[in-house]
Amino acid sequence: VQLVESGGGSVQAGGSLRLSCAASMFAHTTLCMGWFRQRPGKERERVASVHSNGSTWYTPSVLGRFFINQDNTKGTTQLRMNSLRPEDTAIYYCAAEQGGTCYSDSWHPPHWGQGTQVTVSS
Repeated sequence: VQLVESGGGSVQAGGSLRLSCAASMFAHTTLCMGWFRQRPGKERERVASVHSNGSTWYTPSVLGRFFINQDNTKGTTQLRMNSLRPEDTAIYYCAAEQGGTCYSDSWHPPHWGQGTQVTVSS
């Protein structure tokens, strides 16, 4: 299973970026999709996730700044990142799971993308 990511790049603090991910093989199924990130010297952490029923989950540090959605007809997800901060600099990974518990605090998806770099300069 290959997740195809796009987006990312470099931006100044306060700017916006959008990440996209496609898992077309899972279209029209009960589906969790989300984004994790790994900041320099830190463990990988979940940033946001969305279930095909519309339920979302965000880590507190991105609430009100990041917004995730899922197009279940295509098996895609987008993460809109606004008011970016230097501490958002990380490699961002897309993740997916058919079914799943991505609306809860515990989610361990089996499918991952290759990662895309997001760099926010001050």
